[in-house]
Amino acid sequence: MAIALLFGVFFLLLLLGVPVAYALAAAAVATVLYLDLPAILAVQQFAAGSGAVSLIAIPLFIFTGELMLRGGISERLINLAAAMVGHIRGGLGQVNVLSNLFFGGVSGSAIADVSAVGGAMIPQMVKRGFDRDFAVNISISAALVALLVPPSHNLILYSAAAGGGISIIDLFAAGIVPALMMTGAMMLTGWIIARKRGYAVEAFPGMRELLIRAVAAAPGLALVLLIFFGIRSGVFTAVESAAVAVVYALLITVLVYRSLRGAALLGAVMHAARTTGSILFVIAAAGLFGWLLAFLEVPAAAVALLQGIATEGWMVLLLIVLALLLLGTFMDLAPLILICTPIFLPVARAFEIAPVHFGIVLILAGGIGLITPPVGSVLFVGAAIGRIDVAQTLRTLWPFYGAAATVLLAVTLIPALSLWLPAALK
Repeated sequence: MAIALLFGVFFLLLLLGVPVAYALAAAAVATVLYLDLPAILAVQQFAAGSGAVSLIAIPLFIFTGELMLRGGISERLINLAAAMVGHIRGGLGQVNVLSNLFFGGVSGSAIADVSAVGGAMIPQMVKRGFDRDFAVNISISAALVALLVPPSHNLILYSAAAGGGISIIDLFAAGIVPALMMTGAMMLTGWIIARKRGYAVEAFPGMRELLIRAVAAAPGLALVLLIFFGIRSGVFTAVESAAVAVVYALLITVLVYRSLRGAALLGAVMHAARTTGSILFVIAAAGLFGWLLAFLEVPAAAVALLQGIATEGWMVLLLIVLALLLLGTFMDLAPLILICTPIFLPVARAFEIAPVHFGIVLILAGGIGLITPPVGSVLFVGAAIGRIDVAQTLRTLWPFYGAAATVLLAVTLIPALSLWLPAALK
């Protein structure tokens, strides 16, 4: 009965439009009261949920992303992407995908990623003659690339939700090959559709201009390399890398580019603070929710249920993927990771599925769920930015969705795609 109450209140509040964090907290508190547990337990677990040391990296990386966005680093990365692939059929659509690869998931939210990059690219694409549905579809699909690119907050959240025992740098490395696969799949799909619709091809700016833009964008690209190889070489930890990223971004935007002024810096601080507050509240609420899941032995029940249905690890992964695709239609990725990891990770371990591989599958499947009808949150945000009806978008989304699903299936069934690079770098 307690399990039914926990999930029943949670999903009922979601259906009523209550924000995920409040729904998590309310469902957990209702269950604590029903079980007649000491109220202090709820307070303790709520505080413990956001108390993991690894979570310190999240506000710092969010601040880094704001500095990149407001200080000119992101603009130069987009300009480089335009010079590299803008002349390919699909033009700005290709730039959109490559920009997400360069920019990475620094915001900590898939919705924020599509808002940042899509908000800049969709109006430009429409202005250049691209159909609105194409501009929106490629923007929301390209946001999937950013979910796995270091220093993705989603990977840090997964490590924290798993109890902190999974190496963040292994997760960073594991996400690179799937991210490149998703980039290639989205660019190919965009090229095919652009060719079919006869979109114009923009002129190649020339090798000299490409080199100039590459030099201008080099400091921004170096940030990801600095974080990745700094952690891998042991120079600093994952948490320390976030602090290094902030200092580096400040030095580049203030001293090198000289584009970050007082007002922009204050705006970056305020926006990062608001974003951090909302994310950490979700994490805290999920901490209490996750503790109740363990207390009620939900993970053990999930293991027993799936062991009765499936006999092989790949079958279990496919069942979990279907559940994640469904849950992702009405939930942002951060709470999805925090809720599902305590439930499904024990199942994966019971079937000898590598936790690093499972984490990549979880994040990729949850991300695709965000563009899945009927309630995909990223789908609705992209349609709102593009000022287009969701139904009209859905009629032409299927090629991008099919490409993403193909990559997900490959990554799910071929663990080496995510495990090869972490092993090679050790």
